Amino acid sequence: MPRNRQNEGAILRKIADRFPSPQGPAFRRSIALGVGDDAALFRPKPRHQAILTCDWFLEGTHFLRAKHPPDAVGWKCLARAVSDVAAMGGTPCCFLLSLALPETHTGRWLELFLKGLHRASGKFQCALAGGDTTLQDEILINVTVVGEVPTGLAVPRSGAREGDLIYVSGTLGEAELGLQMLRRAKSFPSKRHPLLKKHLYPEPRLELGRWLARKKIATAMMDLSDGLSSDLAKLCAASGVGALLDQDHLPAVFVPRSFGRRVDESRQLALHGGDDYELLFTAPPGKLPSWPWKFKKLPVCPMGVITSGSQVVYFESGKPLILPPRGWDPFRKRG
Repeated sequence: MPRNRQNEGAILRKIADRFPSPQGPAFRRSIALGVGDDAALFRPKPRHQAILTCDWFLEGTHFLRAKHPPDAVGWKCLARAVSDVAAMGGTPCCFLLSLALPETHTGRWLELFLKGLHRASGKFQCALAGGDTTLQDEILINVTVVGEVPTGLAVPRSGAREGDLIYVSGTLGEAELGLQMLRRAKSFPSKRHPLLKKHLYPEPRLELGRWLARKKIATAMMDLSDGLSSDLAKLCAASGVGALLDQDHLPAVFVPRSFGRRVDESRQLALHGGDDYELLFTAPPGKLPSWPWKFKKLPVCPMGVITSGSQVVYFESGKPLILPPRGWDPFRKRG
């Protein structure tokens, strides 16, 4: 039991001290009343639609108390939810934080968590508007983000059409490889290790999402949170289409020999590894290059085509095979 017992008021003061009002242009633009009252007041822009999304971030499911740095937990819990706004082609405005944690973690751990959360808030221009706290043996975090998009420009999952090309940003499998590295490390590796950055501090592709929406290029879009094999199947189901995937063109992570994995491990991580928070989107032929290109230094790769079927298909040794959705599913029995 800690010597200095914390009450809810003290914890709320820590949060308010870390997020003083006003919190920059994003806060003043969208929040009429923020932290400190019964509820926040959101000021929507004219000719814009509001985007609402929420995400759980749970100890033992999404992070490990003994393995993940508190500041990375703070960064990632917001980045995950903001990524949903990026996938709609929108801009984040503000967020609500619901936080449950044990009394043992109301001191230094909470301070570092809030430091990472505050850094993410500034990076994504997404202001804290309020929330709730409670005492709990496990650390449970829920983040609700409010965003905005010009009316008529939001990009849903359901717009893909036969003949559209399938694109993905970034490199796939990096976050899963970082998680594997973290799990197997006897001592905590440096947070600056390049293999850990994508897992600990993912960056939602906000600029790319907004550009695709405003240029009216993307016909369907979503973020890759559960893994390509699962998320592409969701996009196809929402659009009532199928997909033909070119596995040879997957932008897969390079797996070092020190991992001692099988030859096709890079491809397996790219297909089924989650937590990358890249953008998966479709576009009509001729709108974008049909070869790998870059958006402001961010690689974007074409890797397939939308078909009139209902399955995600790939070729192996010249034979068409159905790609099973083997990405993350919280309700799937593990082990």
